[in-house]
Amino acid sequence: MKRLVINLDRSPERLAHMSKEFARIGIGFERVAGVDGKEHPDLMLQPQHAIHATRPLSGSEIACLHSHRACWTIIAQDEAPYGAVFEDDMVFSSKAGALLGDTSWVPADADVVKLETFFSRTVIQRRRISAGHGFSMFRLRKGHPGAGGYLLSRRTARDFLEATAQVNIAVDDLIFDPIISAGKTIYQLVPALCAQDQFVGGRLPSLLDQERDAARTASGLMTRQKKPMAVRISREAGRTARWIADFCRFRQRIVVPLDPIEAKD
Repeated sequence: MKRLVINLDRSPERLAHMSKEFARIGIGFERVAGVDGKEHPDLMLQPQHAIHATRPLSGSEIACLHSHRACWTIIAQDEAPYGAVFEDDMVFSSKAGALLGDTSWVPADADVVKLETFFSRTVIQRRRISAGHGFSMFRLRKGHPGAGGYLLSRRTARDFLEATAQVNIAVDDLIFDPIISAGKTIYQLVPALCAQDQFVGGRLPSLLDQERDAARTASGLMTRQKKPMAVRISREAGRTARWIADFCRFRQRIVVPLDPIEAKD
């Protein structure tokens, strides 16, 4: 299985970070040159998915999609049934090497396995499948932000390439939004194998978040307005109804934890 790391030519310090991370877990990787939005303004001309009608994608988000597409092309052409894709600001569990060395633990029906956590609440199926080494897999039933670390099947890589051939969409929306990825079997690894450094180290800020937040501020979407009482009551009632529905369908709300970074004695 190929382990691909997306890295911009202008970010050698991030490549050095990932080299240290992979050395720490005792496994190798291949660098994939990231698509730099500053050098490809033409990508902005491609139509955007309707999900982004309220807030159009930034140049960095579009470039991020095409960087992932470069990885999907490699996976689609490879002989291995799965490939792993990582962005260059990830921090790994001390046990990551044990899972990234082969794919024997991946369920036969898996199209995607999300390896990271964004530390935001999501919903998983309660049925557990052991992945060994203290990890388990659960079907992902709600969107879970972030595309910093995941496994992708060769067939799904081809499908995602076709789906994005003529339209731009945020990578994590395409992969981890159950509505958009309907028909795909998506698993969440629990605990997570990796997370962005901004959550655990704070040394590598998210380049994507910086531009995205600036765009939201400029558009006024970052300005929080107090909702009317009726709207707040309706929203809370809806939240309660969804919790009951999830419980009845054997689903669980969870903030996916990160497996310890340091090895235990």
